Amino acid sequence: MDKDSLFYLIIGILVVQYLVDTFIDYLNAQRFKYEVPGELEDVFEKEEYLKSQAYKQSNYKFGQLNSGFSLLLTLGFLFLGGFEWLDSLVRSVTDAPIPMALLFFGFLVLGSSIFSIPFSYYKTFVIEEKYGFNKTSKTTFLLDLIKGWVLMAILGGGLLALIIWLLRFMGPDFWWYTWAIFGVLMLFVNLFYSKLIVPLFNKQTPLDNGTLKQAIESYAKKVGFELENVFVIDGSKRSTKANAYFSGFGKQKRITLFDTLIQDLDEEEIVAVLAHEVGHYKRRHIIFNLMTSLLLTGFTLFVLSLFVNNPQLSLAIGVRQPSFHAALVGFVLLYSPVSALTGLAMNYLSRRFEFQADDYAKETFAARPLISSLKKLSKNSLSNLTPHPAYVFMHYSHPTLVERIQNLKA
Repeated sequence: MDKDSLFYLIIGILVVQYLVDTFIDYLNAQRFKYEVPGELEDVFEKEEYLKSQAYKQSNYKFGQLNSGFSLLLTLGFLFLGGFEWLDSLVRSVTDAPIPMALLFFGFLVLGSSIFSIPFSYYKTFVIEEKYGFNKTSKTTFLLDLIKGWVLMAILGGGLLALIIWLLRFMGPDFWWYTWAIFGVLMLFVNLFYSKLIVPLFNKQTPLDNGTLKQAIESYAKKVGFELENVFVIDGSKRSTKANAYFSGFGKQKRITLFDTLIQDLDEEEIVAVLAHEVGHYKRRHIIFNLMTSLLLTGFTLFVLSLFVNNPQLSLAIGVRQPSFHAALVGFVLLYSPVSALTGLAMNYLSRRFEFQADDYAKETFAARPLISSLKKLSKNSLSNLTPHPAYVFMHYSHPTLVERIQNLKA
């Protein structure tokens, strides 16, 4: 396929994906005013439900503006020769492949981030502020941006440099070595994410001694779950929304509770949420997700190895001199439909796993406190109780609230 055909294929992919997403969002927005299902009638009072509808509508309009702007920016860059301009700029600085690629993607990521700042600021300090969720200070907002850029430069830049080095010295077989490196990195992040990355953004403290800790330890002992690490994270530093998550495995496993979760739920409900997280571990969802992600990464790298040396990929995005960094941009754009399909499959599996974790919590603890905790968390985050099935299929990694409650009551 020549460069012109590939160029218009890329344009077609971008436009079709935008139209599909916009249509799915529209279908979902039409259900904002639907009657609440019977199982959820006690979640919202009338005024609270009206507030949740307004919140969803605000996010819908904001999302349309954001995605529309992103599409126009990308199309403008393609049609007006933005990639060629950027490529010429970095070539005026260096002609060494690795520094050239680092500068190319560095400018690309930095520019994209700068354009996204107004949207992120509006989302945080206007929408989230209006509905009482935002606790982020402007200083924290700025520091989060800077820390994110530094991490991206260190981790992303290091990986990119290593991939180009392997490509130059290993040829088409570079993907095997890159895959192995990604595997080690994914394992490392899974084990030590909470110890090394989270502290850069949040403070974590061990759960204080007391009745809650005793209840958690009692449950863990009952189900044979060795649990030494229960931490509380200062989620209230940024938002009133609550959460809990499980990370690591083996001796590095830990459960992290947001301080907002402890404020919003009673002890029995917190243990029920923890039982759900233990269910993910006991059902080996953590290992399965890690292995699946590793296999998908290997497949993507293999496909990349088949096309990365094709000069048409670089020429398709408008650059005159083929290079790895330009070909990588073209590949990412052309591969996005495959990424979307694998994302749908992973979301489907994730929803199945959530049901299994709920079942585990019901079998080893109780259904009632988990149901009440899910209702409270949905209420406090003004979540959508009537999402469109197509939107759920496309975007939800968790089943809907009504589906989870029906499953827990079954």
